[in-house]
Amino acid sequence: MGGRPLIGVSTYLESGARWGVWELEAALLPVGYPRLVQRAGGLAAMLPPDAPEHAAAAVARLDGLVIAGGPDVEPVRYGAERDPRTGPPAPERDAWELALIEAALAEGVPLLGICRGMQLLNVALGGTLVQHLAGHAEVLGVFGSHPVKPVPGTLYAQAVPEEMSVPTYHHQAVDRLGAGLLPSAHAADGTVEAVELPSDSGWVLGVQWHPEMDEDDRVMRALVAAASRPTS
Repeated sequence: MGGRPLIGVSTYLESGARWGVWELEAALLPVGYPRLVQRAGGLAAMLPPDAPEHAAAAVARLDGLVIAGGPDVEPVRYGAERDPRTGPPAPERDAWELALIEAALAEGVPLLGICRGMQLLNVALGGTLVQHLAGHAEVLGVFGSHPVKPVPGTLYAQAVPEEMSVPTYHHQAVDRLGAGLLPSAHAADGTVEAVELPSDSGWVLGVQWHPEMDEDDRVMRALVAAASRPTS
């Protein structure tokens, strides 16, 4: 039909959100996400948590999907015991976003995972996580930056061919890669900073950093381009 593709972005529920005279539970998404989608040429749709059985119906209405950053993935999801430094669980969000990822993979809907979204993509495909990683979130509540280097020939390298500094805030990372996933960027310390599925699996990419906090929109433009292609 042409026009701007519809890109769904997962959101989360927070109690005690405040605006005007109100303090209520709200479905929240940092504004950087929809602004990045819009700047990259897409229409942004917020996806609040819902029952996992509704994920396939939601994804069927989308041209592309973004799984946003957020809290740590519950270790039970990848068969690990909780590290004391792992954050509080968010089981409803885990279940909803895992169902969204599985639906996108099943239907070939272009998928971008951001930070937690990349970690959850890895878990959805049977991978595991490092529960605490030093040096990637130096100051509480403040984004840092460090360089990431693309792996030549990968989907990520097609979008961003050069090494660049990215906004970062995480203390967890990929450990064992999920089935079929390939590393497509690394930090200087060897941490996997991007993962993807081979091109014959559709457009599937995860990045460990936060492109919504940056002016560089090439990763999102690559998703929007994939979401704009006609389906067979």
